[in-house]
Amino acid sequence: MSATSWRTHRCGALRAEHVGQRVHLGGWVHRRRDLGGIVFLDLRDRDGLVQVAVGPAWSGAEVVERASAVGAESVIVVEGAVVSRPPEARNPEMATGAVEVHATALRVVGPAEVPAIPVARGKGEELPSEELRLRYRHLDLRRSEMLHNLTLRHRLLQRSRRTLSDLGFLEIETPILTKPTPEGARDYLVPSRVHPGECYALPQSPQIYKQLLMVAGFDRYFQIARCFRDEDLRNDRQPEFTQIDLEASFVGQDDVLEVVEAVLVALWDEAGAAVPRPFPRLAHRDVMERFGTDKPDLRYGFELRDWSGPVAAREIPFAAPSLANGGRVRGIAVPGGATLSRKDADALATAAKELGGSGLAWVKRQGDQLSGSVAKYFDVESLGGLGVGDGDAALFAAGPDAVTSTVLDRVRQRVIERFQASPAIPHAFAWIVDFPLFERDPETGQAVAAHHPFTAPHPDDVDRLASDPLSCRALHYDAVYNGNELGSGSIRITDPAVQRAVFQHLGLSAEAIESRFGFLLRALAAGAPPHGGFAIGFDRVTMLLAEAGSLRDVIAFPKTTAARALFEGAPAAPDAAELAALHLRVIP
Repeated sequence: MSATSWRTHRCGALRAEHVGQRVHLGGWVHRRRDLGGIVFLDLRDRDGLVQVAVGPAWSGAEVVERASAVGAESVIVVEGAVVSRPPEARNPEMATGAVEVHATALRVVGPAEVPAIPVARGKGEELPSEELRLRYRHLDLRRSEMLHNLTLRHRLLQRSRRTLSDLGFLEIETPILTKPTPEGARDYLVPSRVHPGECYALPQSPQIYKQLLMVAGFDRYFQIARCFRDEDLRNDRQPEFTQIDLEASFVGQDDVLEVVEAVLVALWDEAGAAVPRPFPRLAHRDVMERFGTDKPDLRYGFELRDWSGPVAAREIPFAAPSLANGGRVRGIAVPGGATLSRKDADALATAAKELGGSGLAWVKRQGDQLSGSVAKYFDVESLGGLGVGDGDAALFAAGPDAVTSTVLDRVRQRVIERFQASPAIPHAFAWIVDFPLFERDPETGQAVAAHHPFTAPHPDDVDRLASDPLSCRALHYDAVYNGNELGSGSIRITDPAVQRAVFQHLGLSAEAIESRFGFLLRALAAGAPPHGGFAIGFDRVTMLLAEAGSLRDVIAFPKTTAARALFEGAPAAPDAAELAALHLRVIP
């Protein structure tokens, strides 16, 4: 068997039209079955599985003996003829199930120890724990699900590149070693060996660089950008992540949204889903009122309602303190909610308290009978006025909007899970626009940028920037899909005076502004075109299109929720010599 011709075909590519051909295959032994002197090997590669039959009639005793001893996940190369399987032996669940390969030669080129975690699983067999799978990621990546997810990721990357290139965007790389900037999370710092006591930062985004590219006249930029944020992790967060980053000159908000829509529609098309355009646009104030969140799942109803007036008129004790302090009573009418058990209601009330609320009041109607924690304060007619009919329920939260929005958003999600598992529509995209420019830090009371400090104020609100900055809206926009934020962007500040004023509202001194952002202000003063951009969270998009459980299922080598890389053992303590070279020491 010649080593100069390792493969003529991939395993999963063989079909009925290959019958009669001699092939060379290479792959991993997925399963082995010994049946009456014939050994069957399921041989796996990137394209899939094919059955290799090794028998004395066509393989010879030596090849049969070798096949009988080969272990799972060993790498072998085989040579043989493609033959049709007998009709009764065909496997309709395999793409190659109509054929098999009769091996005439077999060689083990990569013997394998017993796998630490199984790659081949039976139907219904559970996966090993995620920690174990991440520790043995080289084996976990052999699973067909991971291969599918990462292949889809590749296709989505290429489709985004083609789409943006066709729209006239240039792919330009920006630095990874850069300068710390405030973008809402902690920077990862990289000590400099050649400049003692100084550090680079890994970029949270290419934000300033892409603005500089617009000032320089490159007109349309994009990048598949690696970004880094030292923040607490969740299933939809990683310390290093990928975004489809773009920026364009001589554009307004409508222009940017049109480009991003084109990219998102192309990505969903690549995954086999047709999405209509344009996406609806919803004001931030309105979605917070209707859904309690700026990333609402619009596939369902269950919108929030202001019931302050009707509740105040009935003098219900649970609401009185909040109403007296300027709060409101808001709630959700739940069609079919009369099936809620006391246990269900108590679980929702507990969730409300965990989010800082005072709890959750509830009442349900079955015919003329009312029950629930505040049932005695209502009758059938008054519930009807709240939009609660026979067989329905009402859920109430009282307090300031910042609390009731958070509480009722969570309650709404639980209600959706409980009552309406099948969405009315499969794909609900929307733009959220007119975000606030600033918000108040709940701990310090100081104004902070609602997103980042390079976002232009709404033109109708610029006159209030000096006198009432917290009332100003921003030319900022988010793309949301089925309750997930896909990305965000804005029209940028191009007037150095406005940019300086925003920095001042954020509490930066003149010296701090010059030290941290002097280069940007000088660039804007050199003549900056109107420009804006967007960043699509590519890992999250891939997770959603792959219908995966977490970002870790669509990233080849992810970090855990503790920001550790279990496979390679990172982060790790540096040795004394490395610390000395970087002019650092560890303080116990």
